[in-house]
Amino acid sequence: MALVEMVMPKMGESIMEGTVLKWLKNVGDTIEQDESVLEVATDKVDTEVPAIQGGILKEILVKEGDVVAVGAPIAIISTGGDDTAAPAAPAAAEAPGAAPQAASAQTATASSGASVAKLDQPASGRFYSPLVLNIAREEGISMQELEYVPGTGNEGRVTKKDILAYLESRTGAPAQAAAAPQAQPQTQVQAPAAAPAPAAQPQAAAPQVKPAASYGGNVEMIEMDRMRKMIADRMVDSKRISPHVTSFVEADVTNLVNWRNKWKDVYKKREGENLTFTPIFIDAIAKAIKDFPMINVSVDGGTIIRHKDINIGMAVALPSGNLIVPNIKNADQLNLNGLTKKVNDLANRGRMNKLTPDDLAGGTYTVSNVGSFGNVMGTPIIMQPQVAIMAVGAIKKKPAVIETPEGDLIGIRHFMFLSHSYDHRVVDGSLGGMFVRRVADYLENFDINTTI
Repeated sequence: MALVEMVMPKMGESIMEGTVLKWLKNVGDTIEQDESVLEVATDKVDTEVPAIQGGILKEILVKEGDVVAVGAPIAIISTGGDDTAAPAAPAAAEAPGAAPQAASAQTATASSGASVAKLDQPASGRFYSPLVLNIAREEGISMQELEYVPGTGNEGRVTKKDILAYLESRTGAPAQAAAAPQAQPQTQVQAPAAAPAPAAQPQAAAPQVKPAASYGGNVEMIEMDRMRKMIADRMVDSKRISPHVTSFVEADVTNLVNWRNKWKDVYKKREGENLTFTPIFIDAIAKAIKDFPMINVSVDGGTIIRHKDINIGMAVALPSGNLIVPNIKNADQLNLNGLTKKVNDLANRGRMNKLTPDDLAGGTYTVSNVGSFGNVMGTPIIMQPQVAIMAVGAIKKKPAVIETPEGDLIGIRHFMFLSHSYDHRVVDGSLGGMFVRRVADYLENFDINTTI
């Protein structure tokens, strides 16, 4: 029989590692090619990983909860061939673009097997992913120094971003680390005093444990799931990074409502799908971005990056109550029918947990339909590293003054609020206000004769 090495696949741009959530197959199970073998979580989405070949799952190389670098081996599949081998070539094909990193990680592991085992289990009990350990080895960062690198990941875990940021500011770090040993020789008694220094590490974890009695009364303790913790961290980071300003505009969308009422049953019968307001909102936003391209930017330190692609994210509510934001790539290049198809596809796959990391990557602007929950307006939080997000509220009937050549009349119209939150570091009130006003103009002037 031939043994085939299954590796952690590349699951999207900029994703270099994944956390094994759950093995769907056990050792000895027969699996078909492309059958899901395990669930993996990245910093963008949870997804199932299929088998690269059919056969028998002979060995599982990583445990649930392990963080595995892209391209690293995760399992051995026994196929029906005559040769006995564990070729790495098929594994490299599984994750194009990640092979050099995987190869370097595996080479480092082979050359220093004993030291790697020690690095994976530091004295403090702090966990480091294979990718972080590999970067530390290549940059000459000792385990003792690694203990002092602040982590922003789950449970204080050091991420790739954390260690790269540390390397940028490392000029003074070794000097500080070396300063303590030089100060200790003042007396012999002080020499062991440096040992308790890593004890400062558990201070970050201490606040997590709190007696239920301290909350008082009749309470229920609910542990956040992984996605909720990730959302919480990102929202806090966004408020810390971006000074938020929100502008509001009320739009008369009577023509738009009347048009949809005319077409929704026709579209449902013809396409078997719902015609919602969301693709129409996205179409108006894409047009306004073309008019105001400096809203389609992100910030990297002191540099503004203007994106030429218009990739609009749409917030989707999951059955768990969490939100996920898939993106419509090049939304400005799709007609209304194309946008409707894309919106329905992403929303359906999001609710079924079938989105891929690429569905969630590359967004340049986001819209959140708070009106779907009956809310008339909201103040949304920006999706980093974007600089703006729009919330569209519920459409309500209101009496309004209608100007006619014969004079003003009172009529019943359909109105909605648009709430535009933007990053005041790079988007001033004039741009933020003009942009949301332009979106409202496109919605108010919707052509009732549009076909779909």
